Amino acid sequence: MDDTPTPEQAARIALRCLDLTSLNDTDDEAAIARLCQRAQGPHGAVAAVCVWPRFVALARSTLPPQIAVAAVANFPDGGTDLDSALRDVHQIVAAGAQEVDLVLPWRALRDGDAAAAEALLQAVRRACAGLRLKVILESGELQDEALITRASVLALDAGADLLKTSTGKTPHGASLPAAEAMLRAITAHPAGRARAGLKVSGGIRRVADALPYIALCRRTLGEAALLPARFRIGASSLLDDIESQLGGSTAPGGQSNY
Repeated sequence: MDDTPTPEQAARIALRCLDLTSLNDTDDEAAIARLCQRAQGPHGAVAAVCVWPRFVALARSTLPPQIAVAAVANFPDGGTDLDSALRDVHQIVAAGAQEVDLVLPWRALRDGDAAAAEALLQAVRRACAGLRLKVILESGELQDEALITRASVLALDAGADLLKTSTGKTPHGASLPAAEAMLRAITAHPAGRARAGLKVSGGIRRVADALPYIALCRRTLGEAALLPARFRIGASSLLDDIESQLGGSTAPGGQSNY
């Protein structure tokens, strides 16, 4: 059986699983307002809008309830400063977000200090109990499959809901081999296999870029996993190509988009 969706199927999956993201140093309230407006397009809504912690309250007050607000913590460097990471998380929680995208201390793990990474993960999970936690492994910088697997297991042990490939702020973004390693870790994890999922980010700009990840997730976790609870794509420009792909299609509700 061919697990590869058609381009239109992939575009619809990508839309409903999209974390529409703006994490630029120049972001201001006007930019975030425009982002939130784009999140509710003619073909349907995205899964979430992902912003800096300082913009959570604005995004939450602007978006309808069905679109989640996500914000980044320990981002983008992924250091081991626990107090700094917790300040981010407390700000995110207090402002009303539903999701936290946390950068795992990947350099510490790479350098042999798994304990520091584990401590930060556990503390953040406690601080955002009840929120969806996506742990960014920065897999393109770890590169080694054993390290990616180790990072995945640490995140899952801490209670991560999704494993995320990348911040998008380093030279190496998402890759299929890294995603495969992360999905294998999920399926092998006693607590993660039934509920955890994958978020791909870093270099996903077109539906064609997303399509092999959608096929991989479908093949590994099953069709039912291709929903926002277990699959996400983090991107800023992908929505343009999704809307281009769906431009001649019929939107939910049966109305033509022309």
